[in-house]
Amino acid sequence: MALLLGLDVGTTGCKAAVFDEAGRTIASHTEEYPLYHPQPGWAEQEPEEWWRGVVGAIRGMLADDGVDAGEIAAIGLSGQMHGAVLLDEARLPVRRAIIWSDGRTTAQCRTITETVGAEKLIELTGNPALEGFTAPKVLWVREQEPEHFARARLLLLPKDYIRYRLTDEIAMEISDAAGTLLFDVRQGRWSGELLDALGLPASLLPEVRGSAEVCGHVTPDVAKLTGLVAGTPVVGGGADNACGAVGTGVVRAGLVAVSIGTSGTVLAHADEARIDPEGRVHTFNHSVPGAYYLMGVHQAAGYSLRWLRDTLGFGGKGGDVVYERMTGEAADVPPLAKGLVFLPYLQGERTPHMDAAARGVFFGLSGVHTRAHLTRAVLEGVAFSLRDSWEILREQGLPIDEVRITGGGARSDVWMGILASVLGVELVRTSATEGPAFGAALLAGVGAGVWSSISEACETTIRPLDTIQPDTSVTEQYTEGYGFYQELYPALKDLFPHGVKLG
Repeated sequence: MALLLGLDVGTTGCKAAVFDEAGRTIASHTEEYPLYHPQPGWAEQEPEEWWRGVVGAIRGMLADDGVDAGEIAAIGLSGQMHGAVLLDEARLPVRRAIIWSDGRTTAQCRTITETVGAEKLIELTGNPALEGFTAPKVLWVREQEPEHFARARLLLLPKDYIRYRLTDEIAMEISDAAGTLLFDVRQGRWSGELLDALGLPASLLPEVRGSAEVCGHVTPDVAKLTGLVAGTPVVGGGADNACGAVGTGVVRAGLVAVSIGTSGTVLAHADEARIDPEGRVHTFNHSVPGAYYLMGVHQAAGYSLRWLRDTLGFGGKGGDVVYERMTGEAADVPPLAKGLVFLPYLQGERTPHMDAAARGVFFGLSGVHTRAHLTRAVLEGVAFSLRDSWEILREQGLPIDEVRITGGGARSDVWMGILASVLGVELVRTSATEGPAFGAALLAGVGAGVWSSISEACETTIRPLDTIQPDTSVTEQYTEGYGFYQELYPALKDLFPHGVKLG
């Protein structure tokens, strides 16, 4: 039985996980790396530190007694979207990568919108100009660091940079290309119209390949460094959200995935390019050939809980044990935490506000509130933010037959119970527990011929485990609480930019 390796180049670290053809996890290892904030609202990472993390994760995974590198049939990659990795003539980074959560490019987004036109931009790319996307970052480097831009010869995204390091081959796969704001999502190709309008050379952009397409092979040097076998095929892979969808089996109409990781998403499969004319949710090309997904994004889902953990000192920075204690305390607090409501905009917000200046708020805080109330408010605030995306996706008329949950937050019965009650739907937890890394491994299996299609790979390996039902006794409370939550952002919107300037 062949083994399949999935690499997930995330924001906090790289996960290497290997699976068998039945979808069982054989071994998994994660290596962390730093995140840099040179100024408030900025976020950068060193591509070389990604690479060291990838090497360490692979070596750690291969150290497991159950893994033989010679049995790995193929490798797939997933990774954080939108990060701008600019390479020079020697294919070395000209500067740190500006990553997805960076918010410095408001002026460049305005320039793109005014130059291209808001309606035309959404028509071509399926999205408005947002600070997190790649194109504004490239324009920022051109304007603010012309010496770096002058050296730039290629633009890659994080996981495509890692594929280059593994194989010495340059390419970008389609689901990640769709998040650059330079890609015509309907035509499935780089938009010459956008490149011309923004004055960017087409030579900066690599060839676009399929997610399950073999795009190179592990080089002998990398084999020596990692313990992999030289010549092992490496497929295109996918953006983290596309791979997360594949890893939960959301590869046909009627299925929706809700993910709570560092960020939070509500993602629906679509067989055609449905585009919200207001640009409140994203439309991207899926890893499934010819398909798309619509997605609402919340910037700080699991990040909000981690921030609360670190800020209040919940017994150190341990993993699931600390989170279980936090959510256990929150479970003893009644819904709506005695009038405490949390706006989880710690890193600005995308859906539905598209506002990089938005900030987190505890509203209604009083002397009766304890840390358990704060935790409950955070869990509910993130659930309300995901309902924003849920409601917009329902407006698009997409069929919704089943909602599957994934990400670290999905392990919490307390949090998922709140989410099910806020959305008013049954949530399905599946056998897939390794997130985007599992989706990347399934894409690798299709590329290696283990399965004939992505749908077959999902049907073979993904099984429902249990369901979380909404608590109908709190439906009215949460409906009222969500309505109040919706009123807070408009009331505070004009104050957020002033608060940012005060800092």
